[in-house]
Amino acid sequence: MADTAAHLVDRLLPRAPVRQWVLTVPFALRYRMAYDAGLAATVLQILVRAVFASLRRRARARWAIPDPLCGAVTFVQRFGDALNLNVHFHLLALDGVYDPGDPQAPRFRTLPPPDDEEVARVCRRIARRLARLLERRGLAEADDVDPLHEEQPLLAGVYGASVRGRIATGRRAGRRVERLGDRIDAEDLGALASPRCASISGVSLHANVGVPAGDRLRLERLCRYVARSPLAAERLSRLDDGRLLYRLKNRWRDGSTHVLFEPQELLEKLVALVPPPRFNLVRYHGVFAPRSAWRAAIVPLAAASASDHGADRPAPAGAPAPDPGSRPGAMPPRRRPLAPPLRISRYYTWAELMRRVFAQDVLECAHCHGRLRILAAIHPPRTTRVILEHLGLPSRAPPVAAATAEHVFPGDDVAPEYADDFGP
Repeated sequence: MADTAAHLVDRLLPRAPVRQWVLTVPFALRYRMAYDAGLAATVLQILVRAVFASLRRRARARWAIPDPLCGAVTFVQRFGDALNLNVHFHLLALDGVYDPGDPQAPRFRTLPPPDDEEVARVCRRIARRLARLLERRGLAEADDVDPLHEEQPLLAGVYGASVRGRIATGRRAGRRVERLGDRIDAEDLGALASPRCASISGVSLHANVGVPAGDRLRLERLCRYVARSPLAAERLSRLDDGRLLYRLKNRWRDGSTHVLFEPQELLEKLVALVPPPRFNLVRYHGVFAPRSAWRAAIVPLAAASASDHGADRPAPAGAPAPDPGSRPGAMPPRRRPLAPPLRISRYYTWAELMRRVFAQDVLECAHCHGRLRILAAIHPPRTTRVILEHLGLPSRAPPVAAATAEHVFPGDDVAPEYADDFGP
């Protein structure tokens, strides 16, 4: 999550405003998209084309740009707030277009935020195309053939139950997931409406989250949010009777604040959230596409201070723009000799991620505030013990305490060969 967000902010997304478009689809499509990567790609293509068409139309009406360029990154999320299977899309699109008048340095033009009518127009366009897609593929009929049910009936049952908020296995099979929370009055539901949000025929589109061009920290937080994992450990707790209580991030319209699972039921929900093989969850569109002819002229350079070992840092604020000839994929001027490319790792080091997530620079010396560097990695336990004792530090690992009752699930036994590891 943190690595992907840092990569997007430092090396892909330019200093331009970004808007999040969230699309949720009808239940008939959620189940199918859970295992059909081709169908999910088609639905995503409909979303991208509708959003890009809106940006281009507004840009032509405002500046008369003949062929404006758009860019976006999509995160495919498979989960809902209650760990239910809900395949939906978070599209991070540039809130504006590029004017391709200058091929070497296309100019970015910022568009005003879309109003409610514009979001509703985009939603209607998506709903019409999804209805035609359902009709063309025969997914709107109740007796359509389900290939997953024929090949893997158990997985199909887990998928279907998770989409409908029910339990597929165990003693509570077929029942709804148990919810906790105070009920609210129906009159309070009108206050939950949000601006720049539209819902038509089961298709919901939300576009009320925008990040200004200069707020890179907020943009990175947004990227972490859309790249997060399904399960938040801090919201999960265990009750005295062995059941697992999961707190919802936001109170639902019916007043639910928590959901209850048996241990097996929680595993069942997590199984449904695992994507199938070759199901890409991060996708790039427009000028950010890997084969886009404009990518080299728009995507910012990675930090030039990266070392040969792949330790990379973001470029300092206020740094001058890089030379166009040094952009990745761009041809260098003829008068300059060809130089070997800078070795930059795609992934960030653990120290850099800790600095960005926890605001703690673990490689900064506490005394002189200089930079620490790794001198050697010592593996033999005897050598490690001698060094720690010489420095006056504990040389023995803390003892492992015996498991207490609240940390052992009913029926769990410790194998005899591992009994010594858990105390007498």
